[in-house]
Amino acid sequence: MTQPRHRLDEETDGRRLKGERRRRAIIDAALRVVARDGVAAVSHRNIAREAGVPPASIGYYFDGIDDLLVAALMESCETLIAQVEQIVERVHERTAWPRVIAEHLAGLVREHRERTLGEYELYLLAARRPALRPAARRWIEAASSFVTGPGGQAPDPGILKAFFAAIDGILMQALIADEPPTADDLEPVLRFLVQPVDYLGAGQV
Repeated sequence: MTQPRHRLDEETDGRRLKGERRRRAIIDAALRVVARDGVAAVSHRNIAREAGVPPASIGYYFDGIDDLLVAALMESCETLIAQVEQIVERVHERTAWPRVIAEHLAGLVREHRERTLGEYELYLLAARRPALRPAARRWIEAASSFVTGPGGQAPDPGILKAFFAAIDGILMQALIADEPPTADDLEPVLRFLVQPVDYLGAGQV
């Protein structure tokens, strides 16, 4: 007997949702393995064990290890971009930005240190693996769209590049510190970065 169309649609949606959950679990597992054991530990077997899925699942959802690493890095970038969007929506005073950014960076290296470490492992791996470079540049390109210069003008490319390079440097230094910095530690640094040109527009990053 043929099943009703709505039953087939429900089953299709259920399989799609299950597949998306498994794919996300694999990506999250890859980030954990990279953070804990380094990129060299990324293999079908290790990721499958970490994710609690059959090894064949890795090959089903990803064309290879590089494809998985690209997906993991892109997922991290999209998460960061969503966080920036949420921050932009709730900040309305230009003078609040150094503190807000400092709190966010402190959270990345204190509450979410493992994930941030894994993301930076992949970020640096892009220097050796060209396939990862578009994903590695994604967060800077997207975050740049939130930035304006004084009076809402287009930002100076050189200043913009220096600003994001400084953010990368802050995070990397924080990750190797014996005691991760707090928001209070980072706020003066952020005030210095934005102060010389009154760079961050009101309500915008």
